Amino acid sequence: MNFDFTEEQELLRKTARDFVDREIMPYIGEWDAKGYFNKHLIKRLAEVGFMGVCIPERYGGSGMDYNSLAIVCEELERGDTAFRTAVSVHTGLNSMTLLQWGSNLQKQKYLTPQAKGEKIGAFGLTEPGAGSDVAALQTTAKLDGDHYVLNGQKTWISLCDTADHFLIFAYTDKSKKHNGISAFIVERTYEGFSSKATKGKLGIRAGNTGEIFFDEMKVPKENLLGKEGDGFKIAMAALDNGRFTVAAGACGQIMACLEASVEYCHERKTFGKEIGKHQLVQQMIAKMEAGLQMSRLLVYRAGEMKNKGARNTRETSLAKWQACDFANKAADDAVQIHGAYGYSNEYPVERYLRNSKAPVIYEGTREIHTIMQAEYVLGYRKDKPLTHSLPPWKK
Repeated sequence: MNFDFTEEQELLRKTARDFVDREIMPYIGEWDAKGYFNKHLIKRLAEVGFMGVCIPERYGGSGMDYNSLAIVCEELERGDTAFRTAVSVHTGLNSMTLLQWGSNLQKQKYLTPQAKGEKIGAFGLTEPGAGSDVAALQTTAKLDGDHYVLNGQKTWISLCDTADHFLIFAYTDKSKKHNGISAFIVERTYEGFSSKATKGKLGIRAGNTGEIFFDEMKVPKENLLGKEGDGFKIAMAALDNGRFTVAAGACGQIMACLEASVEYCHERKTFGKEIGKHQLVQQMIAKMEAGLQMSRLLVYRAGEMKNKGARNTRETSLAKWQACDFANKAADDAVQIHGAYGYSNEYPVERYLRNSKAPVIYEGTREIHTIMQAEYVLGYRKDKPLTHSLPPWKK
């Protein structure tokens, strides 16, 4: 495996880093404290091409590869989890799913404006009583002439008040359990759609997260994604991409913790020397560095498999699990290094610690990924090969 980035990828990293330093870092403390989501920044992300990184150029994207998407997610989360989340949901969960499963008409109508950043996409799978247990979802879709009528609700939906388009999963036949779930493209403007932001979150306070509701909402028949009953496998394919972006973002959070801690280690002195000279502090710094490098290896390995069109559910799961765990530990150590100051918002590490908890839970809890990895090793879980052999931007 070649571990060198291309010149194009190095330029992309510099562009993303400069964007974060200019557009996010000076303001994120205030946005986080106020619980303010700057939706205008999504437009700026689109202007620099970050909302369609690995969508083919013919659909308005940049036509880059998965590891280029990982670079963008890593750098954005160095600024704040909220803006990596926006790219993860819009690109990883929604747009990449439309690219794989959408009809030509659906791609032209929905994917192209999303890749250009003219419209924002989101993803609706989780419900109040259905998280890891997808089959427990209660949202239903009944065919009525030329429309499906949707009723139900989704929760913990990123970009709930911001997105224009949503991928929604609902039962079209509950008797078939997983095989009775279908996927739909839903527009915010449909009658019967409403949303409500969630307040009082532990972290990612600068993001827009909440609930969406469907009350006798009519969805055109042509907005069925794939076929009836394809919803579960569509959702799992989407999560392979979403989890990849979350894992890449976790690398950015470790990097942010490391950068903040190294700077503080040189500033703060105790017992007549910089705290970075103390071995127990060095141990925490070393663990962050090891976590960063190991996480990157897992992420970019999964990215290379995606680039080749190979099945990567196992590898992506491992990258998501480990990178998010390393990020959570790095944030905890960063606060410890900062001591009492780490407990206040005078320094960014308390925000990193708050933000680091959500990725350990969403898109598969650490417990779910632990079970997945054990079942692969024990031979209880096996994946079928992907139905396509070429990566999306080469199709």
